[in-house]
Amino acid sequence: MISAAGVLTLMAIVGLLSPTVVAQENNSSGANGSSASTNGAQAAFSSSHAPLDLNSATKAQLRDLPGIGDACAQKIIDGRPYQSRFDLVRKHIIPASTYRKMSGLVIARQNPPG
Repeated sequence: MISAAGVLTLMAIVGLLSPTVVAQENNSSGANGSSASTNGAQAAFSSSHAPLDLNSATKAQLRDLPGIGDACAQKIIDGRPYQSRFDLVRKHIIPASTYRKMSGLVIARQNPPG
């Protein structure tokens, strides 16, 4: 399977896309593919909040996350419990693009036995 960056590079090689566009796209992406604007939204949220526990957060708290509205917040609640924050994508609760916007802001705490 070819990555998005690979597709852009191939398009530049064949002449369908300028190499400048490929360089700009590669420079705007972080290690996990998130853009600079996504990192800004995460920084704004995280500067005033501790990581949010997906297994206990209220609907209002979830709605405060970047990219999460009423419908996604309810889907997150309905999909509980989560073993890891990546379960949001694995269980098809939210798309990967939304996950990248808020993944650094959430955790999936496990309740201790007993």
